[in-house]
Amino acid sequence: MFVAGNFLYAFANILDMALKIYLWIIFARAILSWVNPDPYNPIVQFLYKVTEPVLYPIRRMMPYGAGIDFSPLIVILAIYFMRGFVVKTLFDIAFRLR
Repeated sequence: MFVAGNFLYAFANILDMALKIYLWIIFARAILSWVNPDPYNPIVQFLYKVTEPVLYPIRRMMPYGAGIDFSPLIVILAIYFMRGFVVKTLFDIAFRLR
């Protein structure tokens, strides 16, 4: 059973790292929304392509209040929930299987 425990431990580490990286990408996208970035900049295009598939459905469901886009906040809260619940649960299961 230690093989399954090690696999879950590695998977939880990779998932946690991916969520941390995506959290920083969401932060960068939110900060870019405060300024008027060059839409032809490759970094800006990358940030839009990576975050828009997640932000657009949330933006569509939420009312647009006072000109403020709250979809990055919702995604950040979801990432914190996933890191606090899913990743920690995977770590606990992995340690119990060892």
